[in-house]
Amino acid sequence: MRASRRFVFALVAVFFLAACERAPTLPKLSPHDVIVAFGDSLTHGTGASRDTAYPAVLASLTGRTVINAGVPGDTTASALQRLPVVLTEHRPRLVLLCLGGNDMLRKHPQATTENNLRLLVQTIRASGAEVMLIAVPQPTLFGGAPDFYGRIAQDMQLPLEADIFNDVLKDNRLKADPIHANAAGYRVVAERLAEFLRETGAL
Repeated sequence: MRASRRFVFALVAVFFLAACERAPTLPKLSPHDVIVAFGDSLTHGTGASRDTAYPAVLASLTGRTVINAGVPGDTTASALQRLPVVLTEHRPRLVLLCLGGNDMLRKHPQATTENNLRLLVQTIRASGAEVMLIAVPQPTLFGGAPDFYGRIAQDMQLPLEADIFNDVLKDNRLKADPIHANAAGYRVVAERLAEFLRETGAL
C-alpha cells in the first residue's frame, strides 16, 4: 500500500514538473487583431526594403495586420519613451518585442538593458496586449543571446524566440552587413516567427 501511494505521489510530481516546464502560450488571435512588431533596425528592415522587412512578410504569411514599429538605432531606454504612443495608436493584441542590440553595441550595462526590457513588458501588458520576446545575439565572434533574455522570459512567463536572429546573422547568404539581414534573411525570420506563433497557440 505504501509503495502504491509513493508511486501515485511520484506520478503527480512528474506531471506537475512537466506542467511547470511547459513553454508559455498565447491566446488565439482573431483575424482582426493587430500585431505590433516593436524594435530597432532589425524590425524596421535595415538591409532590405520596407516591404521585405519581417513584419511585412509576417503579415502576408499570417493574414494578420502587422505594424512595423521598428526604429533604427533604438535602445531599450528610447523605446520606453515611445512605446506608450505606439500602444495608444495601434491598440495591438500582441507585441513582438525585439530590442537590446543597440544597448550591446553601445556597451550599456546588461543590468540596465534587462531592467528596461522588463519595464517594456510590463507597459505592454498593462495596455492589455500580450508579449512575445525575440532575442538578438551579442555583437561578438560567437554571438548567442545574452542570458538576460532567458531570465526575463522565465520570470515573466513569456514565449521567447532565442535563436532566430542569431541563426540568420551567422549565414552570409542571409546578411546585408554584419548586423543586419537582407530580404532573404528577413523572410526566414518571418517564416520562423509564423511557425512559433502557431506553436504558442496564437495562430
